[in-house]
Order: sequence, then structure tokens, then C-alpha cells
Amino acid sequence: MGLLEDLVLTHSIEIRTTPEKIFAFLRHLHLEENYRAWHPQDHQLMRWVKGEPWEEGSVAYAEQYAHGKLHKLKYIVTKVVPDREIEFSPRFWLWRIYFPKNTFSVESRGEICTFTATAHMRVGWLMKKLARKKLDAALESARKHMREEGENLKKLLEHSGN
Repeated sequence: MGLLEDLVLTHSIEIRTTPEKIFAFLRHLHLEENYRAWHPQDHQLMRWVKGEPWEEGSVAYAEQYAHGKLHKLKYIVTKVVPDREIEFSPRFWLWRIYFPKNTFSVESRGEICTFTATAHMRVGWLMKKLARKKLDAALESARKHMREEGENLKKLLEHSGN
């Protein structure tokens, strides 16, 4: 048993749209109306501080609520497969130990796309033993946030004509 255990949270949703339209929305997340519309309860601000939206090496700054607390983080884009996948990680190296990467991916099947958000985390055995209830609450909050983002993205893209 290692010091850290890998945990992967994934949420997928089918959206009647094209991969190009999903990624067009993501490329414009820095526009306040898009970021806040994607998750009105939690998303506060998102902007690019280095590079162009969703290009490898670009850095984004985001403010959002998670489990009731405002978090301010910078993310670096680590991998981009146009209209298929985006991978990003916390900018600060120490955070990457516990949150190595997140991905958005799209699989197209005709008129339907499956949008999948994945969050990779590492949790220590001591955290699991001493703070199990807090860990479980944080994981459930993250699952709920991912589910709501998927549902909101579906509504935004299917009902706006985008």
C-alpha cells in the first residue's frame, strides 16, 4: 500500500450537438456570462493569464466555490487534442501531487456527443483514516458539481441553438 491512493471521479452526459460546438463553448469560458452560466451557484470568475484559451502551456485563473468555500486557483493546460480532449493541472507543483490532472473529453456518435469530465485526485491513508467523513463530503460535493456542470452544459448547448 502506497502513501497516496489514486481516486478518479468521472461524469459523462450525452448532448445533442457537435464536438466543435462543445469546444467553442469551452474556448469562451473566460467570458463571464459563459463561466457563470455553466455553474451559476459555484462559478465566479475565469480568465486566461498566459497564452490563448485551451492551448498547451496556457494558464487560466479561476475562482469557484467548492464545498462551501471560495477557491482561487491557477491551472496550466497540459494536453489538447482539438475537439476531442483537454487536460489541465494545477499550476502550483505541490497541488499537482494531490490533484494531478483534470480532463474534458468528447466522443461523437452522429448527432450525439458524450461529454466526460474527469478529476484525478490522490488521498493519503492518514486523511482516509482520520477525516473520512470530511473526505466523503468533499468527494460527494465534487461529484455533484461535475454532474451539475454536465447538465448545465447540455441545457446551454441544446436549448440555445448552439
